[in-house]
Amino acid sequence: MAHKQDPNEKIVYVGDSRIRKRDNKNVVPPDYTAFPGKSEAFIPNFLLKEWMVGVVALVGVLVLVISEPAPLGYPANPLNGAFIPMPDWYFLFMYQLLKYPYTSEDFIVFGTALFPALLFGGLLLAPFLDTGKERRFYRRPMASSFMALSLVAVIYLTWVSWDHYQFELKASGTIPEHIEREIKAEEAIEKGLPRPIPGKEKIPAMVAADDVAFTGTMKEAQCIACHGAELEGGGAPALRGIGDTLSKEELVATITNGKGDGMPPFKGKLTDEQIDQVATWLSKQKAE
Repeated sequence: MAHKQDPNEKIVYVGDSRIRKRDNKNVVPPDYTAFPGKSEAFIPNFLLKEWMVGVVALVGVLVLVISEPAPLGYPANPLNGAFIPMPDWYFLFMYQLLKYPYTSEDFIVFGTALFPALLFGGLLLAPFLDTGKERRFYRRPMASSFMALSLVAVIYLTWVSWDHYQFELKASGTIPEHIEREIKAEEAIEKGLPRPIPGKEKIPAMVAADDVAFTGTMKEAQCIACHGAELEGGGAPALRGIGDTLSKEELVATITNGKGDGMPPFKGKLTDEQIDQVATWLSKQKAE
């Protein structure tokens, strides 16, 4: 700008040194979708998204595992001819597939090894075989057709397997174990009894379960670690009804000196009074 004030003179702005030049280094670049024909980087962008989805799914599974513990079934009985084996629901389609002639008997190797290998092998090779940039399913006839065929086959085989299982239950008059457990548990609760333990229904009920010998001394001595939380047995024999087989003197001797390799001696770990207290309580554990 000129130094003299001439109204006819043209004014030209050349900038102000006090204004700092903008630095675009920290500006977030546009999303990859803004560039047609370009794809997202697998590492780390895509992999990080997949990892986050996997973490959410894993947390969901852990919540289900913690909230709904797996029920214990009845002990295996090879003489039970009425038992109908049944896999989990997500394997029903494979279970039904093995019933067909071309995947069983003379073709059992194909049904159990080769056919699943073809399925999972095709799934692993899919990213390498389907390398087109098109992502719309109707523009990918081969991949979409195989996916639709696989989905229909899995749903159909699962439905047929479950329907055949229900037919076998009705024909043989068999009640599934998990339903039988629920029926017995509801009957026990209505009678004010504890839930029955599968396979151990004949164990006598516990006598004086609120006694300090059980709630205090035995739990502090970690007896329940081997004999079960309710003394129903586990790594060691059940103690319910032990009073019918051993006297108080025999129980004192067993607790004090141990027995065999499984029962450790508690001499020095428990006082004589505590041992006598526990033996007295165990001697009361008799069948009605």
